[in-house]
Amino acid sequence: MLAQTPEKQNAPTEQQQTQGMLEVTGKLSPEHQAIFPVEAQTFLSQLCARFASQVDELLTAREERQERIDQGELPDFLPQTQDIREGSWKILGIPHDLQDRRVEITGPTDRKMVINALNANVKVFMVDFEDSMSPAWEKVLDGQINLRDAVNGTISYTNPDNGKHYQLVENPAVLICRVRGLHLKEKHVTWQGESIPGALFDFALYFYNNYKALLKKGSGPYFYLPKLQSHHEAKWWSEVFHFTEDYFGLDTGTIKATVLIETLPAVFEMDEILFSLKEHIVGLNCGRWDYIFSYIKTLKKHPDRVLPDRQVVTMDKPFLNAYSRLLIRTCHKRGAFAMGGMAAFIPAKDPVENQRVLDKILKDKMLEANNGHDGTWVAHPGLADTAMAVFNQVFGERSNQLDVSREQDAPISAEELLAPCDGERTEHGMRHNIRVALQYIEAWISGNGCVPIYGLMEDAATAEISRASIWQWIQHQKTLDNGLTVTKALFEQYLKEEIEVVKQEIGDARYQAGRFFEAAELMARLTTSDELSNFLTVPGYDYLD
Repeated sequence: MLAQTPEKQNAPTEQQQTQGMLEVTGKLSPEHQAIFPVEAQTFLSQLCARFASQVDELLTAREERQERIDQGELPDFLPQTQDIREGSWKILGIPHDLQDRRVEITGPTDRKMVINALNANVKVFMVDFEDSMSPAWEKVLDGQINLRDAVNGTISYTNPDNGKHYQLVENPAVLICRVRGLHLKEKHVTWQGESIPGALFDFALYFYNNYKALLKKGSGPYFYLPKLQSHHEAKWWSEVFHFTEDYFGLDTGTIKATVLIETLPAVFEMDEILFSLKEHIVGLNCGRWDYIFSYIKTLKKHPDRVLPDRQVVTMDKPFLNAYSRLLIRTCHKRGAFAMGGMAAFIPAKDPVENQRVLDKILKDKMLEANNGHDGTWVAHPGLADTAMAVFNQVFGERSNQLDVSREQDAPISAEELLAPCDGERTEHGMRHNIRVALQYIEAWISGNGCVPIYGLMEDAATAEISRASIWQWIQHQKTLDNGLTVTKALFEQYLKEEIEVVKQEIGDARYQAGRFFEAAELMARLTTSDELSNFLTVPGYDYLD
């Protein structure tokens, strides 16, 4: 063998060159360095080299599709993928510890929250870097530390105010990590000078820090994928997963994912999304609050599709019921789970009010279970028992409802999925939307993405629906029940008045200490703009460190 020249010996490897293009601009404490070491940065740089630029192409494709819909085209099933929809294929399979998912709890990555959620009477905890988290840099990294400690079984927390101690119970819930959507950036890490996709950052750190420990205890690296709009985006994730398994020498299908069907375009491509991820996917989920927001956003230029007050847009409305039933039928035909949606209620202190909450949970979850869903979501541990009782009753001895095929249902058409929704548009509903969105946006830009407001545990989806609904009413000059037409001026008047209501509700000291002026400014900008902004969390990210 010929000896290498000094120049050849000293030449940087491809890996070194790639890593050199990745720059961490955010501050790293010693604790954060431990979960983002050089090896993790190298892995992330390899992901960015192969996949980061493709995200911009996928987002451009979204905009081009939206432009066609704005011009009058309606979403529909794709003729070019008819063979996939009509084929007899199945997904690869579902791991043992995901076979029973009858109740899942969701929440952000705060240390106490992680412990309480894993200890709840649920089968799965979906820990969230997305809609219920405000992605300030330190909070994102702290979340990764908390998940590493949870996977290792070493997580604990002592409340500094009262000394109460929290730690994991035996056999806690299975952990699934929801990463950020493709539209969200991580501005504290750049690749070739550009902010990287937040999804790749969340995925890389969670996988790198936990895959060995998860596999050792008979589980695996499991993910929830949000906000997908097409099977091309699912294919992108499939390639990310395949590359990662090859990179670490793991079997194909080690990584498992559940995809949230929470956009209107995606509901027309559920077979294709399952097919694109068939080695890695285990199910689809009805992300119904974001789905309602997506219905507004996608059909924003269509005057015959304007939604009423969001409080009356419930799962028994024809377009939402069709969405739920089609998801179940599609998933079960392919051997995949069909997960139900979120119950955002939180327990009330007043017994009468709390019973009213439990009755609503009971009705909602019974509808899901009887439709054939394999599980459901709750936002608070105090509601887990009620949801669990419903699914226990319907399941009987079964672990899931894969046997419920819904093959006898009449085929669900595009017309049903796009059906206009009846209901009133009211002054009360508009004012309530303003108060909720204002308080949520203020919390989000202050670093808290999971907020109890008026008896509900709200995340970004509620604020998105609230501001998008009013935007749509302004654009189409809809009339409220008080006879007034919704205009920019009327919104600004109501916003000014509702700021005073919120100030009275929370107290002047809390109001003055908060960021309500900035929240009101951001909400007004988004709600009165000529074009509807895709996500409030994108401009909101500018307010975070």
